[in-house]
Amino acid sequence: MKDSDQERSFDHTKDQDDSTQENSGNGSSYQAPVDESAHSPTLEEKKSKNNPRKASGKSALMGGVVGGILSAIIVSLVFMFGFTPSSTSGDNQSGDEEVPATSMVESISNEDAATSENISETAEAVVGIVNLQQQNIWMESQESGAGSGIVYKKEGGKAYVVTNHHVVEGAEELEVVINDEERVPAKILGSDALTDLAVLEIDGSHIDTVASLGSSSELKVGEPVMAIGNPLGLEFANTVTQGIISGMNRSVSVDTNGDSRADWVTEVLQTDAAINPGNSGGALVDAEGNVIGINSMKIASEQVEGIGFAIPIDQALPIMEELRKNGEIVRPLIGITTASLNQVPPQVQLELSLPEDVEGGMVIAEVQEGSAAEKAGLKRFDVITAINGNKVTSILELRQYLYSEASIGETVEIEFYRDGNKETVNLELEAREQNQL
Repeated sequence: MKDSDQERSFDHTKDQDDSTQENSGNGSSYQAPVDESAHSPTLEEKKSKNNPRKASGKSALMGGVVGGILSAIIVSLVFMFGFTPSSTSGDNQSGDEEVPATSMVESISNEDAATSENISETAEAVVGIVNLQQQNIWMESQESGAGSGIVYKKEGGKAYVVTNHHVVEGAEELEVVINDEERVPAKILGSDALTDLAVLEIDGSHIDTVASLGSSSELKVGEPVMAIGNPLGLEFANTVTQGIISGMNRSVSVDTNGDSRADWVTEVLQTDAAINPGNSGGALVDAEGNVIGINSMKIASEQVEGIGFAIPIDQALPIMEELRKNGEIVRPLIGITTASLNQVPPQVQLELSLPEDVEGGMVIAEVQEGSAAEKAGLKRFDVITAINGNKVTSILELRQYLYSEASIGETVEIEFYRDGNKETVNLELEAREQNQL
């Protein structure tokens, strides 16, 4: 009860007492005789005796005052020392130690600052790649396209940049753009269409920061990542976008020879971090700023949003080093040019005289002179249907087996049809050159 409410209550009681005394003499004033020798109760004692409610009200008032003082002391202790009296003994019955909110805020801020610093350092190692091509014989080479790259190694006065094959494809000259303005001539050491990777070499004196490479094998779906690159050209250089790992080990079919048919399947990381044209070859990094992927492609469709892909760094690194050292990726070779059976004109299919139960295969269009195929006796219009018992109905399946399961120097069994008859032959795989099988 508020103090003002108490006062009104007590005043109301007092009025009742006075009116009672005044009415007890038929309206006349009456005063009892006073015996000074006897104990005379005080006015407060009389009121308390005659009105117990008033006595209890007074006790409540005193209790409220004391309680208010104690509450004020407790609140003061909390603000001054950050603890309640019950914890001053040093014993925490619950076992949970209270942490001031200011400490948590500071801790979170420090973590954000560390992440920002790590990303900022990695961004310095992400460069622009300018593809220069000559449009005609009367003009000098002009910018044909731009992408991104990552400085991943520096030694012997040279610096090495990894990017995508499609970023440098067809280039007559290449320039690496450092710090958004300095342009340095670059040399292609090697490029591989199947993995969509290329390695460039530049003068190392221009490079101060080299990216830290992480591991993609330890990633988990939902883990935060950031994409760094140059979307839409150098105007938005070193743009950072944030997302998560949306999927691991995604298999994406790609067309590497431009015939609008998938001829390879690449294993990639899926992310919803924004990857736009110009981001190709840039870095996908974790919260510590370590490169865990190389941005490569996205699904471009009005019905799709936030589906981008990056080459896992654990798969890319061996390719990068082989390209840097050898200039190419050596893979097994049969020594043929071929086409899928469903690509062959119907009249040619009739001439092959294949049994009705043969649903697909690879038709040999040409056998290269001196190749393993020629040595094994394969001929034009032979239809390959299996390698070591694995069905082959498309160039994709043929390449998957050759480049993933087989190795140079290995002898494999080729199953094929000739003039409608099923035959087998053993063939020793040789080293492959670009665009050969």
